[in-house]
Amino acid sequence: MEKITKYIVFKLNNQSYGVNVQQIRSIERLQKITEVPRTSAFIKGVIYYQGETVPVLDLKERLQLPETETTEHSRFLIVMMDEMQVGLIVDAATEVIDIDEQIIESPPQIIGGVQDVFLQGVAKLEKDLLIILDLKRVLDLSETSEVKEVIQEIKQEEV
Repeated sequence: MEKITKYIVFKLNNQSYGVNVQQIRSIERLQKITEVPRTSAFIKGVIYYQGETVPVLDLKERLQLPETETTEHSRFLIVMMDEMQVGLIVDAATEVIDIDEQIIESPPQIIGGVQDVFLQGVAKLEKDLLIILDLKRVLDLSETSEVKEVIQEIKQEEV
């Protein structure tokens, strides 16, 4: 019996990536990011989204991909990671697609310059190879703690 799952497809350096749609809260246009000093390079700062402080991560930098300029197509993916909302900067969010879980294969050790530790798998589509990210693995425990500390610092400054 086939199991179909919906994925948001987005681009990083012209490569297609996917994330399970259930992990996505929304897709937003880029807005001004308030920088937070003394944080890891991939933590770009915070935005205010629907009244909440949301840390913003540069997904390319986190995945150790070459940096490119943001464009009018760049977006924030507002996602849930470890019970907190996080904004991920991507080059573009292109579509929502249905994927039969049976066509998702285990990832090679490195694909598209991304280490397999960050990946759930790879799906071969008609015209493209979709690299499926595992958001639970994008941050390790110490990095998750750092992001939570950023949120706490900002909240304390607001008081």
